[in-house]
Amino acid sequence: MTTPQTPLDPSVADQAPDAAVLTAYDQEHLTTYLRLLDADAEGANWVDVARIVLQIDPIHEPERAQRAFESHLARAKWMTEHGYRLLLEGRGSR
Repeated sequence: MTTPQTPLDPSVADQAPDAAVLTAYDQEHLTTYLRLLDADAEGANWVDVARIVLQIDPIHEPERAQRAFESHLARAKWMTEHGYRLLLEGRGSR
């Protein structure tokens, strides 16, 4: 069985999914979610994380950057509680 390559630095949407199912977007952004969780665990400033991980300029687009940061971090946390099971079971979108 081959698994699709997860992009290292995919473009992010303004809002992460909030579905109760694993989406294709989630699968594409696994690395992004891991980077967000690492940054959160280290207590990184959300402004720096938005700029570096999400590639959104928080100075020029503060509302967009904060919305994207908050929704993607929430989704990353959802993945650690629920989404990973769906991923392991192969029940994600293709």
